[in-house]
Amino acid sequence: MKPVALDVWARRRVVPRVAVPAQDLLLHHAPIAGDLQAAALRVLASGRYILPASPSPSAPSSSSPLSEVRAFEDEAAHALGVAHAVGVSSGTDALLAMLMAARVGAGDEVITTPFSFIASAAAIARLGARPVFVDIDPATLTLDPEKAAARIGPRTKAVLIVHLFGRAARTEALASACVARHIPLFEDAAQAIGAVDPAGRRAGTIGSAAALSFFPTKNLGGFGDGGMVITDDPALAAAVRLLRTHGATAKFHHTTIGGNFRLDELQAALLRVKLPHLSAWTQARRRVAASYLEALRDLPLGLPPADAGCVWNQFVVRTPDGCRDDLAAHLADQGISTAVYYPIPLHLQPCFAALGHRPGDFPVAEQAASEVLALPLYPELTDDQIGAVVDAVRGFFARVRFSAS
Repeated sequence: MKPVALDVWARRRVVPRVAVPAQDLLLHHAPIAGDLQAAALRVLASGRYILPASPSPSAPSSSSPLSEVRAFEDEAAHALGVAHAVGVSSGTDALLAMLMAARVGAGDEVITTPFSFIASAAAIARLGARPVFVDIDPATLTLDPEKAAARIGPRTKAVLIVHLFGRAARTEALASACVARHIPLFEDAAQAIGAVDPAGRRAGTIGSAAALSFFPTKNLGGFGDGGMVITDDPALAAAVRLLRTHGATAKFHHTTIGGNFRLDELQAALLRVKLPHLSAWTQARRRVAASYLEALRDLPLGLPPADAGCVWNQFVVRTPDGCRDDLAAHLADQGISTAVYYPIPLHLQPCFAALGHRPGDFPVAEQAASEVLALPLYPELTDDQIGAVVDAVRGFFARVRFSAS
């Protein structure tokens, strides 16, 4: 699917309404349904459903084949260009285990963004540390690297960046500051598996480690919850492996306090089927995003910047003049699903009231929260569906301009 030029959209005739859901996972999985069923049956027949308690990967023997989790870890590490991949129970637990491995705890501070899903900052708070919010870059909506570097202080234990909506965050100044202060730069890459930053570095190789999510709607989605910590640091990988099984070096022998953060064998087997298709799905997402960027470029919308390294988990526009709800309602009337990521910045969430933040503390994040709207984007979107979204968005702004005149 190639990007469609603006003049083509202008010449489109009115066609019957085309439904465009936010996601269509049944359609997404249909071409590989047989392979997914075979993988599930393989796990059922194995009699092995839970990863054994062992901190280190083990080689298979003739009587004990490599577990699905460990096979998936090997395949994911190779695909993502990292030395170590450790499967865990969710993207949230990946964040938690990654921070625990760095011994983040009470009295520590972790710098992060106020414009993200709650898990980013909640993982910090769950360990008794304080999330230190820093405002975002207005173009990319990711953490402003210069402002974040300036906030590093004596109690800063780590910095957690979020690669938002599939875009790798800029980290030039921030990475250098973290190295100079001997603190880890961690990556929340839950929405950005395979993304590449402007310097050509893959998400997960920019800092000390990264957390991935395999929530069903992610670019590499499972069939329930699942996650992964990826890193080139063997000590950190070993720590996460230990933490995911209650700190057990062997059954009933616990050297540290961990948690039940294991990735299930069934999820790993199903993800192994999907992993080889990730590159093609990413290219399809990029073609959809390129079509939107071309076809909507003359409208009074804030479009996300073009980015060759973005993997486009979401296509999020910024709406002008308080019209987001009206635009969303107009699109819904046309059978087009939208979503708001995220309507309330984290510093204004009630669960973080004790931090003492007030409206106006992070104005860029607050403005973004009032303007953002995600249009449908997934690999199987057809030209007709993309055209329906574009026509509906253009129709809304044509009507608004006409009414205003």
